[in-house]
Amino acid sequence: MLVKDGQLVVSTLQSQRLLDCSPGDKLNWTDITTALEPIFGQLPMHQPETPGSSQAVDDTQSVLSYRPEDHGLRMTLTGTPIGLGEGLRMRCDLRETELLRTVMDRAPNPIWLTSPEHAVIWSNAAYADVCDLDQGGQSQPPLALIPDEAQDMHTTRASVGNRETGTQAWFEVQSFRVPQGWLHFAQSIDSLIHAEATQRNFLQTLTRIFAHLPIALAVFDRNRRLVLFNPALLDLTGLPAEFLSGRPNLLSFFDVLRERHMMPEPKDYGSWRSKLRDLITAASNDLYTETWSLPSGLTYKMTGRPHPDGGIAFLFEDISSEISLTRRFRQEIEITRSVLDQLDDAIAVFSQLGAMTFCNKAYRALWESNPHDDPVQYGIMESTRDWQVACHPSPIWADLREFVLTLRDRASWDAEIITNSGKPLLCRAEPLLGGATMVRFSPLRDTPADVMIKLRESCT
Repeated sequence: MLVKDGQLVVSTLQSQRLLDCSPGDKLNWTDITTALEPIFGQLPMHQPETPGSSQAVDDTQSVLSYRPEDHGLRMTLTGTPIGLGEGLRMRCDLRETELLRTVMDRAPNPIWLTSPEHAVIWSNAAYADVCDLDQGGQSQPPLALIPDEAQDMHTTRASVGNRETGTQAWFEVQSFRVPQGWLHFAQSIDSLIHAEATQRNFLQTLTRIFAHLPIALAVFDRNRRLVLFNPALLDLTGLPAEFLSGRPNLLSFFDVLRERHMMPEPKDYGSWRSKLRDLITAASNDLYTETWSLPSGLTYKMTGRPHPDGGIAFLFEDISSEISLTRRFRQEIEITRSVLDQLDDAIAVFSQLGAMTFCNKAYRALWESNPHDDPVQYGIMESTRDWQVACHPSPIWADLREFVLTLRDRASWDAEIITNSGKPLLCRAEPLLGGATMVRFSPLRDTPADVMIKLRESCT
C-alpha cells in the first residue's frame, strides 16, 4: 500500500481485501487505521514520518511494516502463508461472517460491544440510528452504561433525546459480560414508559378525587400491596403516613389496625388471622360488608370489594352518628309504643298500602288477637273481616277499607258499633302523615239522658 498526503494511492488486490474496499475507493488515513486496528492494535493517529512496524494481535508471524518513501508512506504486510485446509475453512467462515453481518444490520434493536474501558468497539445499524438522535450536546455515546462489575448480567433503563419528536426515547438494556468487554442489547420500551406514566397520572387523578372523600379508601394490588389511599384513611385510622407510603402488605395493614385498636379485638390471634384470610377471600370474590364496634365507642362500616387486575379495595366509613341516631329513634319508638300500650283505647295503625304496622295492648285485648304473630302480612282487609265477625252488622266496614286505601285527601270521621257481647264502641278513623291511617276504638261514655234512664230503672 502506498499512502501520499494521507490518501491511499496504490494498493494490491490482497491489500484491498484486507481494507475491505474496491480499487476506486478513496481512503484516508483514518479509514485505513479503522480497518487495520482490529488486527494490529493501536496505529499512529497521523501518517507517520519515521519507519515502524506492528505485529498482528493474534499472530506474531504477521507484521505490518511502514516506512517513508518519496514524500509518501509505503506499508507492507508480511507473514506465513496458510495451508489449503485453513484457507477453505476461512472461506466458509467468511460466508458465515457475511450472514451474521447481514443479520446484525437488519436487527431492529440496537446491539453494541464495549471494551473493558467502556469504549464502543462494535455496533450494528440500529445502534447507529440511535446515535443519530439528538444527545443535547453530550460528548459521550448514547446509552452509555457502566454495568456492575460484580455481575455477569445487568439490566437497566436508559433514555436518548429524540431530536425529531422533542421527547425521550426509552430503552431497556441488557448487558452481558464477554471476553472482549460487555455486549449490550437494547429494546424500546416507549409504550411501557407511556403506560406507566398514564397509570401514575391516573392514580394521581384518583388521589385528587378521593382526597375530598369522607370515606377512607385503601386499594391493594394483586400482590396485596397498598397502592392507593386517601387522607380520610389517615384521619379515621390514625395510621402514620410514613407507614402507608411504604406500601405495606394487606396483613401488615390489618395487624397495625389491630395494634392501634382500630378494629374489634379478637379472642385469639390465630383465629383472627384465619378470619382475616376469609375476609380477604370474600372481598376478592364479591362485595363484603362488616360493622366494627370499636372500644372507643366509635362504629365503623368496613366494605371490601374486588378491584381490577386481581386487587382489593377496602372502604372504611364512620357510622357512629348514624348508629347513635338509629338507636335514639329506636328508643323513641319503644317509648311511643309503651305510651300507646297504656291507653284504654284500642289503636291500630295501617300503612298507605293497607298493611298493619302497629297495634297496642288494648287492641289485642279487645279483639283477642295479635296480628304481629301471624307470619302472613296482616292488613286492613283481614282486620275489617275480623271486626265484622265480632260486631253487629254495620255498613262502615267497606267505607273504612276505602278510607285506608284511598290516595285522595281525607278527613277524620267516626261511627258507633256494637260488639256481639253488647259493648258499644266508637270507631274513629284518622289520617296520619305519609298516607297512614289510625283506627281507634273507644268505649262509649253514658250521656246524661242514659244516666236518668238508668236511675228510673233502678227506682222502679
